[in-house]
Amino acid sequence: TEPAHLVGLTCCHLGGHHRRDNVDCQKITANLHKHTMKIEKNSAVTLRFKVTDKLGKVVEESQEPMVYLHGGYGNTLPKIEEALDGQVSGFKTTLDLLAADAFGDRDEGLVQTIPKTQFPAGVKVGGQLEGHGDDGRTHVFTVMKIKGDTVLLDGNHPLAGKDLKFSLAVMDVRAASEEEIAHGHVHGEHGHQH
Repeated sequence: TEPAHLVGLTCCHLGGHHRRDNVDCQKITANLHKHTMKIEKNSAVTLRFKVTDKLGKVVEESQEPMVYLHGGYGNTLPKIEEALDGQVSGFKTTLDLLAADAFGDRDEGLVQTIPKTQFPAGVKVGGQLEGHGDDGRTHVFTVMKIKGDTVLLDGNHPLAGKDLKFSLAVMDVRAASEEEIAHGHVHGEHGHQH
């Protein structure tokens, strides 16, 4: 939260002919608070990002800002939350993450060959479906190859096994709504839609 003396100082300097009415003071105080709010548990954080591999090739970049609910809700990688915790809007950083800290090491147990007869008609390479891995957990499997009567599936994240560089820029920080906290994700523009 913003120290009281800064909020008071801002309003006082608007005294006299510069301050038209109390609404201006409230707007500036709210705006000042918004830009200095620190990222903490239950903050809705808007950021832009770029992900590159160890050769510098861009593997993912945000076209629109993404918004996530900060505080261990699983909406972003733990190392990203750790780096952003306590920061404010305008903060920029670059993180070099080993595969284990990014999207995990590859698990060859999540690569499966399944008879094509077990799939709905029209299954295509690149298609995704939910299923259970050998570990019993639910995974999203990507169709990697269709060869004759068999389909090769991979339940690893497409970036699993890769060391990655994340360039992050915090665009905005706000307090999450009670509903967002209850649902464990951010709603609205660039957030989760119901």
